[in-house]
This record gives sequence, C-alpha cells and structure tokens, in this order.
Amino acid sequence: QVQLVESGGGLVQAGDSLRLSCAASGRTFSSDVMGWFRQAPGKDREFAARINSSGGSPFYADSVKGRFTISRNNAKNTVYLQMNSLKPEDTAVYYCAVARTYWATTKPNEYAYWGQGTQVTVSS
Repeated sequence: QVQLVESGGGLVQAGDSLRLSCAASGRTFSSDVMGWFRQAPGKDREFAARINSSGGSPFYADSVKGRFTISRNNAKNTVYLQMNSLKPEDTAVYYCAVARTYWATTKPNEYAYWGQGTQVTVSS
C-alpha cells in the first residue's frame, strides 16, 4: 500500500525557515515525478513545487520561486521542501504527492497519491 507521510511543519515567525520532509513507502518512487502543494483555509489546493525523478528540472509556483527549494533523496524514498523567508501568506497545510505521469505539472488531478499534510503557520 502506497503511503506518503509529511513532517516538519510548525509555527514560525515571518522571515524564518522550515524544511518539510515527505517519506514514501509501499514501493519505490525513484522513477516518479513528485510535487508539493498547499491549501490555505477556504482556498483551493494550489501547486507549490515539482521535481522530476532524477532530482532535476525543479519547477516552482511564482509565489514561492526564489524562497522555496524542492529536492529528493531516492535512496531514502524521500522528497523535501526547504522554505526560506516565510511569509504569513505561506500559511497552509502542505501536501506531497506522486504524479501520475512524467508530464504532470501543476494540476492536483495530475497526481495520484497524496500524504495527509503538515500544517505550516507563519505569524507576522
């Protein structure tokens, strides 16, 4: 059974950093595109970052570009999201996801498996 477990969220102040982790189990994900999404209260789930199977070609939403970095360690079946210079508008539940195909980009329906999410709260 495929399982994704996010960790690393918390309450921080504006300008602080957090590193989210997503540990995958159930099978090897070294051939899969992985992504991070987030969902703020009352809003739709939105794309944050994507990385291809080898760890190259990272792609970011404009709202996080230059502040967030996605990476992965295929030996550990884990994907990360380093978040720097956090802003109150980054407050959301953050989810990692496994893409359905290599061509997946920013749409949630392009991703097949999801974690339960980890809360990130940034105070001003």
